[in-house]
Amino acid sequence: MGEYSKALSSYERSLEIRKIALPPNHPDLATSYNNIGMVYDEMGEYSKALSSYERSLEIRKIALTPNHPDFAQSYSNIGSVYDNMGEYSKALSLYERSLEIDKKAVPPNHPDLASSYNNIAVVCNNMGEYSKALQYYEKAQEIWKKSLPSNHPHIALVKNNIADNSQIIDDEQEDENLSDHNNDSSLSKINMTYIKASGTDGAKEHT
Repeated sequence: MGEYSKALSSYERSLEIRKIALPPNHPDLATSYNNIGMVYDEMGEYSKALSSYERSLEIRKIALTPNHPDFAQSYSNIGSVYDNMGEYSKALSLYERSLEIDKKAVPPNHPDLASSYNNIAVVCNNMGEYSKALQYYEKAQEIWKKSLPSNHPHIALVKNNIADNSQIIDDEQEDENLSDHNNDSSLSKINMTYIKASGTDGAKEHT
């Protein structure tokens, strides 16, 4: 917690200096608010993080062109807070907005694009949408393999996430198949009971 306090103090001093030296809607002020938001997010102070991130976004809307990559960062960071708060639908919407901006703002194999796919995968996973999460993890992996060194931790992490999700999907399918089998077995037993009771060649019909 001590390191967070130091970082927060440093970013707040930087913000105060920039407020004096720069116009009120300068992009550097947005960066300062964003940095402060990141620290609050790490500290688990989500309301303060949201406030700082949203102030950063307000300035960027005035200072930057509509598809500037910094918008992708803003929407992603706000989405991260909602994800941490368990508000997954809001998080997903913001992550998807971040992805759409990244698609326009950066090259197709840029690491930031992979990060957007990964963020969507994470929130889909949190929502229990494992197949959808797997698709986005695989997209992230494909880009990171092209854009990052082979020993980069992102590649190892997404590989593990893909393996975990694949196992969950396999387990769910196995449970579903077992359930279907049990239902079939129960139906067969019911039919046999009706056959024995009615003395006919088929199951007794309900009238």
